Amino acid sequence: MPELSIHLLVVFVLCIFFGIAFGYIAAAVGNESIAHFDTAVIGFVQGLEAPWLTSIMKVFSWIGSGLVVAAIALIGFIVLYFVLRYRHQAFLLIAVIAGSVILNRLLKIYFKRERPEIHRIMDAKGFSFPSGHSMMAFALYAIIAYIAWRNVKTTASRVVLVLFTAFMIIMIGTSRIYLGVHYPSDIVGGFVASALWATISISVYAYFQNERAR
Repeated sequence: MPELSIHLLVVFVLCIFFGIAFGYIAAAVGNESIAHFDTAVIGFVQGLEAPWLTSIMKVFSWIGSGLVVAAIALIGFIVLYFVLRYRHQAFLLIAVIAGSVILNRLLKIYFKRERPEIHRIMDAKGFSFPSGHSMMAFALYAIIAYIAWRNVKTTASRVVLVLFTAFMIIMIGTSRIYLGVHYPSDIVGGFVASALWATISISVYAYFQNERAR
């Protein structure tokens, strides 16, 4: 089977998987069958509450905020476009992050899920599902990891890259549960929705790069 066909098959399978996963979570949120999962995870995460941990979680929540994500994206764009001259990758970075933000706004307007009221450590505005912090964090660190992966060659560097990416995404998502502004299903739903968008974006980018190489 030609390499392109294998690539398209993998992309198709991933998109179907992420699409079904998001649909399942959204349906479970709608009929409240996911309430037990949310309550159990919130109980465990918030059961760890301590002053020092609250400070750490607030930092991770801040890192995942729109202002910080926008700043990192802008710096990344400048470095890729003007310093490294990876101009197509620079636009890919912006497209993935901006698309994730737009998708999040549309989904929140559609689902209109109110935020949890169990135990609020900090305030947050807007609807709850899916989590904007989770979607932006996944989009930002996933696309940075993808671009970096293409430009680093050692196994050790790639392992560190994957671990760092996973750590940042998980910690930002967990911080929102800990601070009482999101249900766990908001976080997971945000990760899945952003993963779907990132997969589509990267696949389109890779396709046109292959076409240009020919």
